[in-house]
Amino acid sequence: MNRIVHQLDPGSENPRNSEGSFVTLADKTILFAYSRFTTSGGDFGSADIAAIYSHDAGETWSSDPQIIVRNAGGINVMSVSLVRLQDGRIALFYLVKNSGNDCRPCMRTSTDEGRSWSTPISVIPTPGYFVVNNDRVVQLKSGRLVIPAAFHRQKTVLDTSWKAVDSRSIMLAFLSDDAGATWRESRSWWALPVPSNSGLQEPGCVELTNGHLYGYCRTDTGYQWTTVSRDGGDTWSPPEPTRFISPNSPLSVKRLPPLEPGVNGHLLAVWNDKSPRFGSRVPPSSPSARTPLVSAISEDEGRTWRHHRLLENDPDSGYCYTALHMLPDACLLAYCAGSKATGSILNTLRIRRVDYRWLYGT
Repeated sequence: MNRIVHQLDPGSENPRNSEGSFVTLADKTILFAYSRFTTSGGDFGSADIAAIYSHDAGETWSSDPQIIVRNAGGINVMSVSLVRLQDGRIALFYLVKNSGNDCRPCMRTSTDEGRSWSTPISVIPTPGYFVVNNDRVVQLKSGRLVIPAAFHRQKTVLDTSWKAVDSRSIMLAFLSDDAGATWRESRSWWALPVPSNSGLQEPGCVELTNGHLYGYCRTDTGYQWTTVSRDGGDTWSPPEPTRFISPNSPLSVKRLPPLEPGVNGHLLAVWNDKSPRFGSRVPPSSPSARTPLVSAISEDEGRTWRHHRLLENDPDSGYCYTALHMLPDACLLAYCAGSKATGSILNTLRIRRVDYRWLYGT
């Protein structure tokens, strides 16, 4: 089965719902946290972090959002990642946006399954405009926490609005080897080595079975670009274009549960596929090209991709900022699904439940 199970539509006092992440609690309840905007639908509107809950494996969801993080930024808090740490705690990451030259991630943890949260820890001590997408933070088998980030320089110190933020970003990572108590910057960072107005934006990564990290970034070149780390995110290889033909819209990759005991799970990718596979007529360079939304599976650790499946394809809508959450028999996907009718592709949040058999086309 592949079906929409919930949708968070905008309202007069809530013009945008976007960028979320899932975690399963000890009692099997699923918590979904997301950015809930309250003044405008733009990235510089005021926003809190809200949560809804499912008690039946994602089939139905609570109707009244609970605010779990009030806006503590000069502008907003947004872009959530939830991680079940190896020590059993739940880690909550989000951006605190104060101005056009101060946007940084922070971390909080919960020891009581999300009922309360610790005091925030700033991941990056020095001000700067850093973008960390929702559902991006990973904990490696070694225990290391990795936050892929994109740094955008400020073009002037006099103007601290979003207009002064350089759209071209560099890719780097922030690392913690003590479960988030302290953080440090990766030793290498990369800029896009071709002419571009995007640089390497909104990076993510997934750990491969050999311990390497497969990193990926959106660009305006018509492709996602990749970089690989062989030392847990400290250094990264020179970026190269991938086979993911894509607009300047984020890719998401996570590992599926194994098909049988003792076998490594395959990789699942979700992105806006602009190849001829599904008949897309919108060029990847178009700013409104975030459709169709497609999934694919790699059975060889990202070298090739098969089982391409169409998730969404309305030409008047856009689909992006996907969160992936694995259940025993299905995957939950949450993503922006706004349209011309709603006024923005970012203002409507949709949750979809997809059986693994459907993803494999069986």
